[in-house]
Order: sequence, then structure tokens, then C-alpha cells
Amino acid sequence: MSVASLRTFGPLRAVLGLPIWRRVGRWLAVGVGLLLIVVGAIGSVLPGHLGAPVLAVGLVLSLRSSFRARRQFVDLQHRHPRILFPVRRLLRREPEFAPVAWQALLRMERALLPKRWRFLVKWRRGHR
Repeated sequence: MSVASLRTFGPLRAVLGLPIWRRVGRWLAVGVGLLLIVVGAIGSVLPGHLGAPVLAVGLVLSLRSSFRARRQFVDLQHRHPRILFPVRRLLRREPEFAPVAWQALLRMERALLPKRWRFLVKWRRGHR
């Protein structure tokens, strides 16, 4: 009989069912993350609403909990790098909220207003 066979935490862990609770916690984190991703995606499309930070929090929850979600995010990142660049900036350790918000405002202005009515770039250059 060896010392390894006398350890009791292996059978004890099976009796307590810790892997089951861990799986439930992962599924719960992935579910909350997906809910936040949907809310953030809808919010980022609406004019005047910055849903990118909510989207980033949802991605953090789901990407840390699911290997499959990480693979899908990397595939999307390779397919659509311009769309996911602001989200990737918010996923960094020290996210840059102000530049991401500014870029979102500029994109919204470019999408909604004709070129002669745009004022954000002129305003920023005037206040430098």
C-alpha cells in the first residue's frame, strides 16, 4: 500500500460532487455572459448608447468560462478585425474607455450625418 492510495481527497471529491457544482458555475457564467453580450450588442447598435462596455463584460465572463466561446471569438476576430477591434481594446487589463467611446461617437456621427454637418472632429481640433 502506498501513500498515494491513502489520500482521501479523491474519493471525497467524488462524493461531494464538486465537479458538478463547478460545471453548474461555468454554465451559469456562460449564460450570464451571453445575456450581457446580447444586451451590449443591441445597445452598441442603438444611436446614443454605448453598449461596448456591457459587451466587453459579457465577453469576459463567457470567454473565461468556455473554451468553445474562445475559439469562436478568435475565428470572428480573424474574419472581422475592424468590427472587433474596439471590443478587444476593452478586454485588455487596463481598458481605454475614453478612446473607445470617442471612436464610437465618430462612427455614429459618420453613419447618421452628412459630411457638411459633422462637427465632432472640428470641435476636437478646436479644443486641442
